[in-house]
Amino acid sequence: MVCDICGLEGARIRKVTETCGTGKDLLLIENIPMLSCPHCGESYFTAETLHEIERIKLHRKNFATRRPVEVANFM
Repeated sequence: MVCDICGLEGARIRKVTETCGTGKDLLLIENIPMLSCPHCGESYFTAETLHEIERIKLHRKNFATRRPVEVANFM
């Protein structure tokens, strides 16, 4: 794939996890496709992916499943 930032061939899709909100409103979205370029070092979401993230956040009750999550502080 061609990187939208530097224009060079070689961008790859990798899957990432993002968090939205805090406390009881925390939402983890897993397996989000992110484009990552080995040439310029930039990583970014496509417009289509960003729209889907917003749709998931808006309709979180339809998409989310409850799972216990351990939380640790880095000190």
